[in-house]
Amino acid sequence: MIRCEKLTKEFQAPGGNNFRALEGVDLHVKEDEFLTILGPSGCGKSTLLNIIAGFILPTTGTVAVDGARVAGPSSDKGVVFQEYALFPWLTVRKNVGYGLREQGVERQRARELEDEMLALCGLEHVADHFPRQLSGGLKQRVSLARVLANDPRVLLMDEPFGALDEQRRVALQDELLRIWRNNKKTAVFITHSIEEAIVLGDRVAVMSAHPGRISKIVTVDLGRPRDRNSNSFNALRREVTEALWSSNGA
Repeated sequence: MIRCEKLTKEFQAPGGNNFRALEGVDLHVKEDEFLTILGPSGCGKSTLLNIIAGFILPTTGTVAVDGARVAGPSSDKGVVFQEYALFPWLTVRKNVGYGLREQGVERQRARELEDEMLALCGLEHVADHFPRQLSGGLKQRVSLARVLANDPRVLLMDEPFGALDEQRRVALQDELLRIWRNNKKTAVFITHSIEEAIVLGDRVAVMSAHPGRISKIVTVDLGRPRDRNSNSFNALRREVTEALWSSNGA
């Protein structure tokens, strides 16, 4: 579903020098796969996600979604950011249905899709609330519901739980997996948490920095839900930790 080939990205730095954020990134993501991308701050995780989303273009290399080369943002790619980016003057329902109204979806059909997404994401009880009345976890659910309402082929998430406390973060991880199972999408999830990467991912792509590369891909051969305290989970935690440390010179 997603194919990145030899991606390189350079940015103009002060003084006229170029900063190479990514170099030689090859990454293939299968249809309906949940891939997590793990790496330290500054390794180019968000840059890679933004290239897949079409927000920025690579300096060299190509990226394709479902066989079509990515040349910019499009409705087949839905993005959830760490910042909630909700419209504060709209209710939860109207935030969820915003993209549908912009696309000109017929009112009754839009209402049905809003109801479906509100139910899927457990938001029926706050449908008429405004964002200021919601917790961080609920705001992130609204962000996810708004993206899913547009039925993208690919779901891209850039550390969406990074600002949450540990209890809410664990709860949202479980909730995200429930939603993903019920509304299968090809998903790419950026994180700097080793545990989160293993809990969520079918595979974990470990990135190294300066410039950013994929240093190792670890297959998570565990069923769901995953027991964070099991021997098999801890063995994977050690494998991913070693890959992260060795690739980043720790």
